Amino acid sequence: MALPLTAPHAVDNPDNDPARLAPHRIKRCTYRRLVSLDRAQERIYEVECLFPDRKVPVPLGDLDSAMPVCNACTAAHIFRPDED
Repeated sequence: MALPLTAPHAVDNPDNDPARLAPHRIKRCTYRRLVSLDRAQERIYEVECLFPDRKVPVPLGDLDSAMPVCNACTAAHIFRPDED
């Protein structure tokens, strides 16, 4: 007879906790919009840029693909003051 093994809980290992914040570091921008996608096992966000007029969003993809675009942005006046 095989004994059942218990899987480690997400609470036991904070790296696997789906409720924790993403480890990404993107500058905090007043024109960025994050759209949460419903997934069963993970937290996924799509990033949209609303610069300059906040009318037409420009899709930048997920957090991984948006990070280089947002961090390379040269419009310094759109970033929150605590990021400078």
